[in-house]
Amino acid sequence: MKRALFNVASAVLLILAFGPGLALAKDKIVLGFSQVGAESEWRTANTQSIKDAAAQAGITLKFSDAQQKQENQIKAIRSFIAQRVDVIAFSPVVETGWEPVLREAKRARIPVILTDRAVSAKDESLWVTFLGSDFVEEGRRAAKWLVDYAPVKELAAKGEVNIVELQGTVGSAPAIDRKKGFEEVLKGHPKFKIIRSQTGDFTRAKGKEVMEAFLKAEGKKINVLYAHNDDMAIGAIQAIEEAGLRPGKDIVIVSIDAVKGAFEAMMAGKLNCTVECSPLLGPQLMSLVKDVVAGKSVPRRIVTEEGVFPQEVAAKEFPNRKY
Repeated sequence: MKRALFNVASAVLLILAFGPGLALAKDKIVLGFSQVGAESEWRTANTQSIKDAAAQAGITLKFSDAQQKQENQIKAIRSFIAQRVDVIAFSPVVETGWEPVLREAKRARIPVILTDRAVSAKDESLWVTFLGSDFVEEGRRAAKWLVDYAPVKELAAKGEVNIVELQGTVGSAPAIDRKKGFEEVLKGHPKFKIIRSQTGDFTRAKGKEVMEAFLKAEGKKINVLYAHNDDMAIGAIQAIEEAGLRPGKDIVIVSIDAVKGAFEAMMAGKLNCTVECSPLLGPQLMSLVKDVVAGKSVPRRIVTEEGVFPQEVAAKEFPNRKY
């Protein structure tokens, strides 16, 4: 009897010491995933990639849609902790305000993986790794393409280039970083001026609404639209057309994500360039989950490889797009 009690105590000590690494003894790994919402084509593709990859990897997925509300994500994470999942992964709605709930996950010895978007916290031990794009670099790529685009270079040779900016969700990592990267490049090109900048919340409807306001305020002064995602750009295209202007010609448009809708807009001559931000993170995430549960060392930051697609390559690239 004493030996049995000793073995139970030893097993408990091992679980406490090594945490999730012992979860491999279970039939299936359980992953709790909290998604931002379904605000765009990109997000829909990201969700599908995660669901498909979990099924293929034999991982039980507990999925929660936050509907773009941080409080919903915090509730979901607390629910995952209560259910004792093996790993928690989430795409944070905004960067700040996560430390209390992430400390709860750490106390419960449940490792956390950030996907797509980062968080801002003093204690970086609250998550194991961050998988996603380099949003600052995406902003840089959009600006680099813009300053090298021949029609815009001609405008800059004659005078100032007036840019309006549709930002993503206020406080979100992509909105902060895509703005930062874009402005970083423009510092070296003083003729390029951002004359209006406002959030379009990453949605087509809001992108259209804000672009309508930009056009009322600035009219034909606008030379360029920089949108933090394709969905807002597509909404803005409607507003530009309704104002009697030609998107892609009267107003040069560069956006980020490289969803199919953007390629369709480019093929129609209404969008000039899209910078890729791949949503197909599912397979990489499931591989990470397995490594973390197995107790393997993983990189703190994993960046996805992506490209830049100007209008002239749209027709050729369109058949290859998976989202």
